[in-house]
Amino acid sequence: MDLIFEIIVSALLVISGIFGFVGSYGLVKLPEPMTRLHAPTKAATLGVGAVLIASMIHFAWFGGRVSWHELLITVFVFLTAPVTGLMIAKANIHLQWDKEELPPTGTGTNWATQSDRPSIMDDGADSRLKHEGD
Repeated sequence: MDLIFEIIVSALLVISGIFGFVGSYGLVKLPEPMTRLHAPTKAATLGVGAVLIASMIHFAWFGGRVSWHELLITVFVFLTAPVTGLMIAKANIHLQWDKEELPPTGTGTNWATQSDRPSIMDDGADSRLKHEGD
């Protein structure tokens, strides 16, 4: 029975190494920021998750105790990586693209980061800076 768990842990570690390599390679070699964004948020996240799950299985079976820290870290990484990717993508759209360059949304409205309407968080500071010359 120990051999089965050793094979599972070893397979998860190999899978995590492959995902980590693909994520790192994509981050370095892909040509644009928006394409480079997918490599670490998708592939590297799965690599880290596989290492953490392998660690949980190893210490639960061979160490005789369940480590909840790895589970919490896995959940945290899986929840925060997509949100971080979304925020980086929105910042890139806002800073690098014009409204005319973006594909249509399909709803008849502009992209949220390219909207002419002020957001609910807007206190008018941007317009004050533009008008006062700062």
